[in-house]
Amino acid sequence: MIRIEDIDKAKELLNSDKIAEAKSLLDSLIADDDTELKDIAFYLRGNAYRRGNNWKEAIDDYTQAIELNPDSPAKALRENCIEILDFYNKDMFNH
Repeated sequence: MIRIEDIDKAKELLNSDKIAEAKSLLDSLIADDDTELKDIAFYLRGNAYRRGNNWKEAIDDYTQAIELNPDSPAKALRENCIEILDFYNKDMFNH
């Protein structure tokens, strides 16, 4: 079962730039079959991936968070990631 304490710990790790530790904790939380708070775990792991410039993984996790909770803050960040990738891809052809 995902506990709010685990979510708080993951947030603390992210805020302390301990991205790998946060991702490891979130991986274990997401592996749990419990769906309560799972959208938040996907959202936070998406943040960890985004901070590491792992755009595809971030978008995938944000999408999972949105599927579990359509009102998730992941919605705005998913769109932001897509906009960034669209910009990068177009810019590649402007050398």
